[in-house]
Amino acid sequence: MKTVAPPLAVASTAGTRIRLADGRELIDGIASWWTACHGYNHPHIRAAAAAQLERLPHVMFGGLVQEPALTLARRLAALLPGDLERVFFSDSGSVSVEIAMKMAIQFFLNRGTSGRNKFVSFRHGYHGDTIGTMAVCDPDEGMHALFTGLLPRHHVVDLPLDEEKAAAFDTFLDAHGDEIAAILVEPLVQGAGGMKMHDARVLRRLRAAADRIGALLVFDEIFVGFGRTGTMFACEAAGVVPDIVTLSKALTGGTMALAATVATARVFDGFWDDRAAAALMHGPTYMGNALACAVANAALDLFETEPRLEQVAAIEAQLHDQLPACRDLPGVVDVRVKGAIGVVELAKIGDLNALKRAFVEAGVWVRPFGNIVYLTPAFIATPDEIATLTGAIRTVLAARPQGE
Repeated sequence: MKTVAPPLAVASTAGTRIRLADGRELIDGIASWWTACHGYNHPHIRAAAAAQLERLPHVMFGGLVQEPALTLARRLAALLPGDLERVFFSDSGSVSVEIAMKMAIQFFLNRGTSGRNKFVSFRHGYHGDTIGTMAVCDPDEGMHALFTGLLPRHHVVDLPLDEEKAAAFDTFLDAHGDEIAAILVEPLVQGAGGMKMHDARVLRRLRAAADRIGALLVFDEIFVGFGRTGTMFACEAAGVVPDIVTLSKALTGGTMALAATVATARVFDGFWDDRAAAALMHGPTYMGNALACAVANAALDLFETEPRLEQVAAIEAQLHDQLPACRDLPGVVDVRVKGAIGVVELAKIGDLNALKRAFVEAGVWVRPFGNIVYLTPAFIATPDEIATLTGAIRTVLAARPQGE
């Protein structure tokens, strides 16, 4: 894209710092799109990767299996609530959502139920960049409007945030419930669609709605999973167990590509059959990659051996304390915080490149998009580093030209 500034060359990373090839050092405020929750180059993760690389980097996950993948599957099942216990590995978040969608459709077909081939997702939602996932993203707020004529048509509606919208949602389901395979949502925070936040009541409404119409409930926890909102998984905070959950991003601590689609025993039982056609025919080449699974196991270790959720709580408190000072700045329309996520929403961003450049000049790596400036730092970020990040946001936004 000709209008985008050239990328900055990176020489190395460590902890919360990005060292550029020209010698400058930036405090990373977004943890490489929310992945590096333990910071960069954590020695425990690095050691696990080196040891696994020496033993067994990869073997096909068809007819063969290896211990890192088995161990990771067991650990995820133990960490997730309810009977979310059947794990399907893939290599990206988008693909994990595609797998969840295929699971939902085929679950009903395997039971002899036809006609349930549509999904309900929500405005401001984002679920990936593949054909299937683009079709359940917000077509207006998302990045996929050009492909509208190509995409399958599903239902993108308002989240039932209040009684009026809940009533409208119920009316919609009354009309379309028998064609819905699953309701798909990013729980608590809709990430790339604008960092929109909602409370646990909304998720309980969705669980009740899915049960009422006999559909599955899918939580896309690719952004919020692994502590980002304050609990290990967002569904814990809501006390809701979805039928399927998708995980990625922080699963490996930002070190390697890996994703998981985890289903309940009930969903799995819909595929456990003597008929070959009842199997879920999806087999990514690098499915269950041993190196990535070893790294993910090391990342999970750190939630047990280091005080990650306590650190998230401390970051949340500091963001609540420091970001509201932005409310009085020109052009700011909202400030919101949940867990280790802080958002300053603007009426508009006129010159996005100039704003990004100003943050780099302030010594921080903050990447505004749409009309928001946000922080999703590594959980190991110190109070001084968080203060530097929030201070940079206040300073840079205060210096913006009037009207932007």
